Amino acid sequence: MVHDWRNDVVTIGHVPSDMVRAATGGRVDQPWPAQLNKAVWEKRLDLHTSNPKKPLVLSIGQVVPHEVMGMANFNKNLFVGVGGLEAINLSHFIGAVYGMEKMMGKASNPLRAILNRASEEFLETALDLWYILTVVSPSGILEGFFVGNTIECYTRACELSMRVNFTLLDRSPSKMVVYLDPDEFHSTWLGNKSIYRTRLAIADGGTLIVLAPGIRRFGEDDAVDGLIRKHGYVGTPRIMECLDADETGVLENNLGAVAHLIHGSTEGRFNVVYCPGHLTREETEGVGFGYAPLEEMLKLYDPTKLTDGWQQQQHHQSTTNNSNNNHETETEEFFYISNPALGLWAVPSRFER
Repeated sequence: MVHDWRNDVVTIGHVPSDMVRAATGGRVDQPWPAQLNKAVWEKRLDLHTSNPKKPLVLSIGQVVPHEVMGMANFNKNLFVGVGGLEAINLSHFIGAVYGMEKMMGKASNPLRAILNRASEEFLETALDLWYILTVVSPSGILEGFFVGNTIECYTRACELSMRVNFTLLDRSPSKMVVYLDPDEFHSTWLGNKSIYRTRLAIADGGTLIVLAPGIRRFGEDDAVDGLIRKHGYVGTPRIMECLDADETGVLENNLGAVAHLIHGSTEGRFNVVYCPGHLTREETEGVGFGYAPLEEMLKLYDPTKLTDGWQQQQHHQSTTNNSNNNHETETEEFFYISNPALGLWAVPSRFER
């Protein structure tokens, strides 16, 4: 089934505005709508027996550090995965205002508390809801398999994920290279995981090179794609100014896109060079990223020859001096990541335990 997150949803309740107000430092003062795809929620209406039982719902997914929720999955799989426009927009905005760098790797945070409250009041009373959660290493090995109908299932998976999917580096790389699988990443909406998952590690003034052969657009749909092209990844202060000054209400009605623009910005601390397979230099630089031709960068950083972690790579240069040709060798150090979606990288100074 295709999940129509703009239309095919129902609001099943609201989390009080005081929780939202506290999570956003007063920036948002409204209740959070708990929304689900109708196909999930209306199953409970199919019971016509004299002794009805709550319908069984299985929520299956992977737990990994996450930029919006701190740790992925659990009730996010329902309220965001098959949630509605209002809930998704507001949850992403709450996470962005609270601070992505304070969220990632934390199973307990203000946004998760909002979703947990909605689960307890609305989901668990109406559905026989069971979670099947996996933890997979960056190399693709299944490390954990958790099944349960309480939050303990999730917290245990989170504990294992932070041992498996979290890498604490002893120093900050001045250069990081990330590869995005073309079968998985087609937009910067998803491809910016390369930025989210490395920002706690990369050095001030450093460079992140994103090898992105499958990237062909910015947003996952036309409306969001247009907003990204219009405003760009220009930093939190500028994006919030645009939000406050927007009299059309377009940004206010697309807070998820606003959050994405905040998340995708480096706040001027480091540089991002995108090497997209299907976007031009003008398009890439137009949203605030640096650009480099993909084919040239794949020759310098060949994913088929690199392994995850620190790399020492030699580059040979020819120079001419007094009619003599000299060959010089330059050694470059960088940190390589083959799949940013399966991990989180940080240095102790930026990761609050």
